[in-house]
Amino acid sequence: MVESEQIIEFGRLFVAFLPPLAVVLILFKWTTEGPESIYALARMLGQLLVIGYFLSFIFESNSSLVVLSVLLVMVVASSWIALRTVKTERKSFLQSAFIAILVGGGVSLLVSTQFVLLLDSYYEARYVIPLAGMAFANAMNSISICAERFRAEIQRGIGYTEARTIAFRSALIPITNSLFAVGLVSFPGMMTGQILVGVDPLIAARYQIMVMCMLFSSSGLSSACFLLLIRRVSLVQERSTDA
Repeated sequence: MVESEQIIEFGRLFVAFLPPLAVVLILFKWTTEGPESIYALARMLGQLLVIGYFLSFIFESNSSLVVLSVLLVMVVASSWIALRTVKTERKSFLQSAFIAILVGGGVSLLVSTQFVLLLDSYYEARYVIPLAGMAFANAMNSISICAERFRAEIQRGIGYTEARTIAFRSALIPITNSLFAVGLVSFPGMMTGQILVGVDPLIAARYQIMVMCMLFSSSGLSSACFLLLIRRVSLVQERSTDA
């Protein structure tokens, strides 16, 4: 039987910010990125509070147009954020990042929702939006690593093919580590959330297996797609530099 969830009051919620604030203090002491981390934490707080109210409306609307609009916003935002590590190439790589996240995250999401969960409709918001958030965010993080490492290798004078290989391997390090650690070191978000509200751990484990497969494929497919797409952009930039 599913138990009632533990409600976190706002007063106690802000206690969770004490450890992050310690990290912020270290950032101010050791680096110049303290202000950026404060902005990131504040933005996270505002975004999650707003989306908490917004999702209630989306879940009740049961509209394919609303759900598809939300997914489009997710892909656009994740494409822009993914390229924050390569700000000078951000605009030239943006289209490639958008297509890569849409393809890699979209294919992974489609398989999970339509062929594993067997949802009645492709726009069942309560399932599609949270899973899309996981897939697109994971693709975003992988592309961010991929883009930064690819640029670093190209700047070292490494050829495209070798730089692509190095960048692709680097992009998959976080998700590969997660595959090794899940169940031994960590209990990921979906499984933890389900267990906290009383779902049978065996059922929660099946959902998490599906999610881990989705995350691995969204990372790999998006990174590979991105690296293939930016080859043309890189060649154009190289020719303009030589000229």
